Amino acid sequence: MGLHLIPNNTNINFVAMRKISYCVSAFLLLIGLAALVIGGGPKYGIDFAGGTIAQVKFEQPVTEDAVKQALAGSGLDGLVVQRFGDDGGLSYLVRVSSTEVKTSEIRETVARDLKAAIPDNLADIQRMESVGPKVGEDLRSQAVEAMYFAVLLIAIYISGRFEQRWMVAALMAGALAGGMYLLGLVGIGKGWLVLAATIITLALCWKLKLVYAMGAVVSILHDVFITVGIFALMGKEFDLTIIAALLTILGYSLNDTIIVFDRIRENLRGTTKGLTLVQIINTSINQTLSRTVLTSGTTLFVVGALLVFGGGIIHDFALVMFIGVIVGTLSSIFVASPILLLFGDTVLAQADAEKQAREEAARRERLQSRTGARV
Repeated sequence: MGLHLIPNNTNINFVAMRKISYCVSAFLLLIGLAALVIGGGPKYGIDFAGGTIAQVKFEQPVTEDAVKQALAGSGLDGLVVQRFGDDGGLSYLVRVSSTEVKTSEIRETVARDLKAAIPDNLADIQRMESVGPKVGEDLRSQAVEAMYFAVLLIAIYISGRFEQRWMVAALMAGALAGGMYLLGLVGIGKGWLVLAATIITLALCWKLKLVYAMGAVVSILHDVFITVGIFALMGKEFDLTIIAALLTILGYSLNDTIIVFDRIRENLRGTTKGLTLVQIINTSINQTLSRTVLTSGTTLFVVGALLVFGGGIIHDFALVMFIGVIVGTLSSIFVASPILLLFGDTVLAQADAEKQAREEAARRERLQSRTGARV
């Protein structure tokens, strides 16, 4: 027997709470959007914005204002000082937006000014990173494109696994990929191109009645946008590490959604006869609730440990993962599953067709076995 943290007879009406969850999600999305608009867009890290970054570690704790004051007269363009890690004010990141100054010159300038302003506290430059503006722009475009194609492949997989419509999903993907390529030749920006393709993907899922794919895609986009919004609200920078965390969240949220969808499909096959679609969805979520809580709880425990004890290098990665796991777990219950109700007739029709196909296959198998026995 498996481990059940929650009793098997639990019967929480999750579907009835979907309107409340939609309001909460809308509020978080608006707050995140406001943070992005007020901040002039995402705050890009060195990977995406270009420039040079130096990690400085002092022998004794020092305030951020003291470091800024020490480097105020350095003459370096776009100088930004940011506390790094949780070591009590020992480590700082010094970022320079200029890409024309050599890394060696920046190192010498920072070391000289810090030594002159804070002579009794030795500053060690532990690492230097430099990214050109063109490289940063290319990385930014590729990161956005990677996120979109991850969502598109998820839509194909869900459509094939749960609705057996591999060909329709593949044709949709091919048309979108070709359209993006052609529009890219026209010169449309990659960000706007991906946004348009995402909207078209959702519209096609709706039009083609790719029910489960629609629920999964909306749930995933919900997780990414809310996580990005909260991260922007905290004033954090976006770099390749954060993109890696977001892609990891996509996979985690998808896995949790598939578990719930799989149980809904099993129950639709006839194991819960006489129940409405709302009751079947509620029953399925309750049946998988113990597994969801155990998986999410253990994941949060590990990510929380990384967040607290992992140090500054992976702090932001762990923070995004921590937020994303919570949001992803809730979305599989309150977002992905209730969306199936929008396509209630389609869901029930697909379930009946699948049930009839299974019964016909079983009848043929019995007939063949009887024929073989007589021979």
